[in-house]
Amino acid sequence: MLKKNSPARHGLNIIIVGCGKVGTTLVQQLCKEGHKITIVDKDPSTVQELTNLYDIMGIIGNGASYSVQIEAGISSADLFIAVTASDELNLLCCTIAKRVGDCSAIARVRTPDYSKEVGYLRDRLGLAMIINPELEAAREAARILYLPTALEVNSFAHGQVEMIKFKIPEGNLLDGMTVAHLGRHITNAVLICVVQRGAELHIPGGDFQLAKGDIISFVCPRRMTRSFLECIGVKTKRVSNTMIIGGGKGAYYLGNQLIQMGISVKIIEINRARCEELSTLLPN
Repeated sequence: MLKKNSPARHGLNIIIVGCGKVGTTLVQQLCKEGHKITIVDKDPSTVQELTNLYDIMGIIGNGASYSVQIEAGISSADLFIAVTASDELNLLCCTIAKRVGDCSAIARVRTPDYSKEVGYLRDRLGLAMIINPELEAAREAARILYLPTALEVNSFAHGQVEMIKFKIPEGNLLDGMTVAHLGRHITNAVLICVVQRGAELHIPGGDFQLAKGDIISFVCPRRMTRSFLECIGVKTKRVSNTMIIGGGKGAYYLGNQLIQMGISVKIIEINRARCEELSTLLPN
């Protein structure tokens, strides 16, 4: 075990299994927040490198091993995160951690077959969360391609509601309009949450008057987003055709999202067997 002396800190006791890109990023962020981190990885050089860079403990071994988890302090851990390259190993690590310790467990699961069963796996295994970085990245890319005009698009309520941020252009219908007038005469399904005017932020009331250059954030049902923007004269510039280079998991997730949005997708992949597999998974 590699250990570094550190002053007393107030935070969660967190064990991270797997020190690849995701695991390293988690260490960076969680250390900034003042948590006590213990990492577990089979690669001695990776563990040594991270313990030299950050004020954390490092253990070399298999994160699914009972003895390794005991050595890592699973009995007093608040949170257990498994982000190795293997979905099955991550689920096994979390299952053992839940049986041995009294902590919340998070597993990274990237395989499409498992992603379709996230709810079942989470409930049956008692996990706090299952994360899929490729799927989340694909969702974000799909939202941007669906509405390139927007500065930012965030989804809520399982994709049924969106928060859109965009800048009011000169000569737009909203320029000089009050929030109350918008609700009475255009639509009351849109809620303007925040208006950024220069360096100032405003929570607008009904008598607040919008102006060109304002960056507004509004919430509305997803099915009405594009129709509202088109109604006020904002061109949505929706993408109609896409070409994705590479046929990995991210390409599958992104292609699937875009097809559901009615966007044409073409994927270029050097491996013929993977191309045939994708053709079956994404027949459109």
